[in-house]
Amino acid sequence: MAARPVFQMLWRVLRTSARSCSSGATGTQLHPGVSSQPAAEVLSSRRQFLRKHAAPFSAFLTDNFDRQHSYLRISLTEKCNLRCQYCMPEEGVPLTPKADLLTTEEVLTLARLFVREGVDKIRLTGGEPLIRPDVVDIVAQLHQLEGLRTIGVTTNGINLARLLPKLQKAGLNAINISLDTLVPAKFEFIVRRRGFHKVMEGIHKAIELGYNPVKVNCVVMRGLNEDELLDFVALTEGLPLDVRFIEYMPFDGNKWNFKKMVSYKEMLDTVQQRWPELEKLPEEESSTAKAFKIPGFQGQISFITSMSEHFCGSCNRLRITADGNLKVCLFGNSEVSLRDHLRMGASEEELLRIIGAAVGRKKRQHAGMFNISQMKNRPMILIELPLMHQDSPPAIPRISFWDALCVQNLRPRVSFSNQVATLWKGCGVLKTPLLAQQWLGSGLAQRHYSSSLDSATNPKCLSPRSWAPTTPSEPVLPSDQLTHVDTQGRASMVDVGRKPDTERMAVASAVVLLGPVAFQLIQQNQLKKGDALMVAQLAGVQAAKLTSQLIPLCHHVALSHVQVQLELDNTRHAVVIQGSCRARGPTGVEMEALTSAAVAALTVYDMCKAVSRDIVLEEIKLISKTGGQRGDFHRT
Repeated sequence: MAARPVFQMLWRVLRTSARSCSSGATGTQLHPGVSSQPAAEVLSSRRQFLRKHAAPFSAFLTDNFDRQHSYLRISLTEKCNLRCQYCMPEEGVPLTPKADLLTTEEVLTLARLFVREGVDKIRLTGGEPLIRPDVVDIVAQLHQLEGLRTIGVTTNGINLARLLPKLQKAGLNAINISLDTLVPAKFEFIVRRRGFHKVMEGIHKAIELGYNPVKVNCVVMRGLNEDELLDFVALTEGLPLDVRFIEYMPFDGNKWNFKKMVSYKEMLDTVQQRWPELEKLPEEESSTAKAFKIPGFQGQISFITSMSEHFCGSCNRLRITADGNLKVCLFGNSEVSLRDHLRMGASEEELLRIIGAAVGRKKRQHAGMFNISQMKNRPMILIELPLMHQDSPPAIPRISFWDALCVQNLRPRVSFSNQVATLWKGCGVLKTPLLAQQWLGSGLAQRHYSSSLDSATNPKCLSPRSWAPTTPSEPVLPSDQLTHVDTQGRASMVDVGRKPDTERMAVASAVVLLGPVAFQLIQQNQLKKGDALMVAQLAGVQAAKLTSQLIPLCHHVALSHVQVQLELDNTRHAVVIQGSCRARGPTGVEMEALTSAAVAALTVYDMCKAVSRDIVLEEIKLISKTGGQRGDFHRT
């Protein structure tokens, strides 16, 4: 830290009256009529000097994966003058009392602390930051902080044209404007308010004042605005815009579901069909966007792939909510209150220790999109009312992966295996952390996986316990002869053509003894191959459906329900697997259940074998079966 004063002195010497825009283009020309070339040269020499003489980056803002957090987003208010459907529930959200929000001095105190530790970019967000009365003054005071290179704002644009001249004079040099449609009537439907022409006026005012590029954020939602992709791209032909298409993300109140999301690859394919000459631009360090440009166009387009292709590995962002909570991940529900510690008189050293501890707990990556859709998190409007003040994740109810995927609504001509392959490749399922977890008294996370596929109308996922009859089962009458051989002792498939169709159910289990090392890696979801429980879950469902292809003399059964559950057993360092199957037909489904459990167990083995070869598969057994002619069976 001793080098920090020297760094600040050097920076003071190097500072010029012109400040650069954070758009990514060097030497941004903010004032018309002023040549951009000298500014670009000054900026280039300044960057070279700083790279050579920069002080070591703060340990408090460096996480366990060596990510240096130099970008801070500060929410100035929870209030907004729009009601965007993907951001806020129609009825609004309960707002934090004004006394519990950060004061202007508290905002600046925290900003000074973070900048002193190495943050060089601050973006002001909301709610809608431009409705805060002292926003111009806040920008002006941030502008005075030594070492802060970029001050940006993310706004809905309603008040932008009126305030931008003052904001620019105060030191604002980066602008992101939200605009999800170019159709005025559709704009009112999406944001539940009027104001389309004010937003467009704000965009043109930004261009007029020399911001280049002006970033336009467009959240793409299937069935709402994905048909306007090409219209947005066309805007970049004659305007210095960076139109950024954002994948629809789940937050409380926006009724997120998988079908609404238009993936980056789908959007890119649409644009390339119209402009095949589209060129990929080099990715900047810590950038969240994949940038492209059409040759000859003045602006560019970008894709923010938060859901389908995360950029966690290079994440350098931290967030402070309007009520003073530090969030180290946008999709995380873990927060720590800096406001409370400030108001209790914590010293800067104490605040830094608190910040450093929170940054140190940041995970390698956020949960996958299906997991995130089930997590309790703030509505988007309140991120940028604390739901949780604790630093450890809350208990998450057991969920059905396939319910989240809405499998029953997928087109039948697409095979199950192709669906899974598409998801794995396009959505990063193999890298997703916990699908569900409970917190035990010991503080260790117990992971539970439950996936189901049910073709019944209005399906209800049945747990194996709910399948067991309440009345005592009849005794099993074993056959004294093998049924899969003919009179000459040759293998033969049983003829079930004359048997009546009955409701058949079966449950089987398996146990994988991993040992402490592999068990801990699975528990923390740190296996290099990805999420073993998720992959095993999918494998178990697929295996149940393919049983007749794997075991030669099994009949093909049209399963109406498959469920695979995986739980971690801390005492044995084991994964306990249960496969459950149901069908209506002339033959039972115990082989399907057993195959499901066995293949899930083998998949866990495969995922962990690089860590340990001392893995044991045991207790592959039938737990229960009902509906057969020979009576029910329940293992006691």
